[in-house]
Amino acid sequence: MKKLLPFRRWRETEKGQALVEFAFVLPVFILLLFGLVDFGRGFYTWLVVTNAAREGARAAAVQSDWSTTQSKIYASICDSYPSDCALDVGDMTLTPVNIQGPRGSQVTITVDYDFEFVTPIGGIMALIGGSSISSPTISSTSSMRLE
Repeated sequence: MKKLLPFRRWRETEKGQALVEFAFVLPVFILLLFGLVDFGRGFYTWLVVTNAAREGARAAAVQSDWSTTQSKIYASICDSYPSDCALDVGDMTLTPVNIQGPRGSQVTITVDYDFEFVTPIGGIMALIGGSSISSPTISSTSSMRLE
């Protein structure tokens, strides 16, 4: 009977309770952390893409050609193109409408960017909820009247 006494004493203590509770809470904290990181990056990307579309539409509104408009778009994204860019311009699609059209008409620039998550949030969501999150396309369209 004395041999079982230490085992009972160990079983009746609460030494492992905090570890078990931490194991239950840790995935939720990691999911929140990954969500915050990717949401912040996504919001920043949306701001950069929106500004790029606006700058491109402004350049096109003053009767600039397509190459000048593209350089204005890339200059709004990059400090020194192509070495110091905030976004990967290879994942970007530019769509112009009515470049150098008649004065008074609308010029439209659409910038699409294929956003990629840096955290494994899609895999974690698939593990928890059964479906994964695919990488979104961030898009912005800006129109201005041709001068």
